[in-house]
Amino acid sequence: MNTALSRANSLFAFSLSVMAVLTLGCFITTAFKDRTVAVDIQVSKVMLKNVEDFTGPRERSDLGLITFDLSADLKAIFDWNVKQLFLYLSAEYKTKNNALNQVVLWDKIVLRGEKTKLDLKDVKSKYFFFDDGNGLKGNENITLTLSWNVVPNAGILPLVMGSGHRSVAFPDSYEMTKSY
Repeated sequence: MNTALSRANSLFAFSLSVMAVLTLGCFITTAFKDRTVAVDIQVSKVMLKNVEDFTGPRERSDLGLITFDLSADLKAIFDWNVKQLFLYLSAEYKTKNNALNQVVLWDKIVLRGEKTKLDLKDVKSKYFFFDDGNGLKGNENITLTLSWNVVPNAGILPLVMGSGHRSVAFPDSYEMTKSY
């Protein structure tokens, strides 16, 4: 009555239904977990340079150079539904031209099974900290925050902000040395 192809189709459809239910269960068991941890950010060196900006109309822009220490224990974030974490350190600040500026300074991917305790010392920013003008000079409130995306096996991709941040003041004058 039923052919082998019909039976194989029924078995395949049933298997897919079971896998969908298991995947939904995987998502639901970890969907409401709090994924924040304490983060300690210390800034050891801040420099400011005024350099020519080659991306726009030949004007000079502020370039911030930051050296920082970062420590956090990310072990509590990892569970059976987490593949990896995408960590990034960002700077947020206001200027007279923009109410909110955000710049990513550093990033790192932490895979499941890797060392989850971060204890970084004297790390230089990985990416350039350019302002689109002269908004860094004398800016008293540049906030550094460590955030991460949790990459799950199943479910949504939550964006989480660490519970610690650091405010940094930039100098009122430009550095004239060539090295950093």
